[in-house]
Amino acid sequence: MNHHKGELGKETPYLTPQTKAEILKALSFLESFEDELEGLLEIMAPNPYVKMSAYLVKRHLEAKVVTPTSLIGASGVPYATANRRMQDMMSRGLIEQRVRTSTGKSFSLHPSASMLEAWTQFSSRVRRMAVQSFGNDDPRSGTEDYYFGGSYLEAQTIQPPQVLLEPLKLTGGLRVLVHGDPTFMVMHGLKRQFEQVVGCPIHQRAFSIDRLHEEAVKNAQRATSRYDLIALDLPWLGEFAEKGHLLPLDEILDVERLNPSDFHTAGWQAAHWNGRPYGVPSQTTPELLFYRKDLLAEAGLEPPHTTDALLKAAKALHDPTQGRYGIAWNAARGTALGHTFMMTCADFGQPIVNLPRQAGGYDASRLAQTGYRPTIDTERGLAAAEYLMALLQYSPPDILSMSWYERVRPFANGKVAMAYGYTLLAPYFEQNPTCAAFGNVDYLPHPAGLNASQIAPVGGYLFGIPANIAPERLPAAIEALIVFTSAQAQKLYVEHGSRTNPRYSVGADPEVRRLSPIFEAVDAMSWRDELQFWPRPPIPEISEIIRICGEECHDMLRGVQTPKAALQAAQNRSDRHLQEVGKL
Repeated sequence: MNHHKGELGKETPYLTPQTKAEILKALSFLESFEDELEGLLEIMAPNPYVKMSAYLVKRHLEAKVVTPTSLIGASGVPYATANRRMQDMMSRGLIEQRVRTSTGKSFSLHPSASMLEAWTQFSSRVRRMAVQSFGNDDPRSGTEDYYFGGSYLEAQTIQPPQVLLEPLKLTGGLRVLVHGDPTFMVMHGLKRQFEQVVGCPIHQRAFSIDRLHEEAVKNAQRATSRYDLIALDLPWLGEFAEKGHLLPLDEILDVERLNPSDFHTAGWQAAHWNGRPYGVPSQTTPELLFYRKDLLAEAGLEPPHTTDALLKAAKALHDPTQGRYGIAWNAARGTALGHTFMMTCADFGQPIVNLPRQAGGYDASRLAQTGYRPTIDTERGLAAAEYLMALLQYSPPDILSMSWYERVRPFANGKVAMAYGYTLLAPYFEQNPTCAAFGNVDYLPHPAGLNASQIAPVGGYLFGIPANIAPERLPAAIEALIVFTSAQAQKLYVEHGSRTNPRYSVGADPEVRRLSPIFEAVDAMSWRDELQFWPRPPIPEISEIIRICGEECHDMLRGVQTPKAALQAAQNRSDRHLQEVGKL
């Protein structure tokens, strides 16, 4: 068993997820077995040591608080007797106390290293004893896998996050900068539970996307970072890595601790710049086409896999006299519309910069080593612009002010039949039984145009560690980064309403799949190589290019200039920007 130094120089065991699962299964078996014995002989007396030990370890592994009162209540014996037994366990070094408040008057209880070691050994012994006693005469019967939840393991059910064996030592608590979207708000709602996991207070600041970028840049210019972890939109990675605003993860931790092979390939690739990881995917949220499968069925329409088919469906479902419109999308001026144009170009097989071709699309992994220039004023760029002009005919009247959330709200309430939207926005209609779209939505990758392939452009956020973090805070920040991006944490976010997921294991979890069809759909897209991050290449200049495209295309949609003129203006402005920063 691996160990690391705990408090007072003790050797603290490192428990793998498999070991933790084994301990929890043994505890469950022991609890059921004891219940059976008590039912067999009414004169059976509970063993308070075993009951309190089992309760303490289980709650610890499930990241739930144990107080002296709750531990005494789990003993099964009178208060005075239980209190004596608890004090005895403390004096023997089996139970540790952690202060919960600044006054020091309230504390939580945790199993010591020796208690965890004992339960680890017990859980492995009890499994072997069961197999030896009950046997497995037919190797094909699967009996051995059945005992104590072996079949449960096969189903890849992920356990809840476990309390860190050592609480994080951070003066003032853990400080996190995030985006104000539904997934990060779920994290905020789980604040108390994660404070129990990491053993310190958590302070989370949330901003809109443009203000988040502004604050992250401002933070990088401070002598010492105000934050231990910062969330970055995927396209910002090149800017923050190239300017030295983030610590490269391979310098500060063993990257294998993150289990990188478990991340969706596109999401993990998007966390790299110049071949090095600078962040960990905290959200992988592709933009998909949401569509009302009931309305398409009533109209006798197939789900649209091409832009032509989408326009046909939008026209058929567009009925302004009844207050219903064909489609909603990001068309607000600036960043919102800039993202739409960039991803629509990708739908027509055109990256926003001249990326080299590769199987399945384009290679955006070597941007740090190669030159690039904007590719906006092109034939396929024009096709994308004209497609957006066509969408206007079947869009709500306020489409030119719609952005991230505004496009999904009318879809949820039944005023729009289809919408482009990130999976993180699905809770607006998946978790509201009173809305018209509830239970009637299905998902597709972006419909493709000009003989291009269907793709699902990957969005989402990375968690990174600021390069100017105070050195004494770095070790704790690393542990927090691992906790918040773990499969256990990701599943917890999903169970509390998130519809983003960067890991294969979470998408495959049977309990997760029962919550929403979106996870199976996204996993299938990933295996078909439809999840792609090249539509939003993480070059340092991308934020400015997005803003430029969003301004010129907005003038186009307003009729101020033609599509061709809009593309020429966006191309010229983007070229000038790259010249100003010495890239052209």
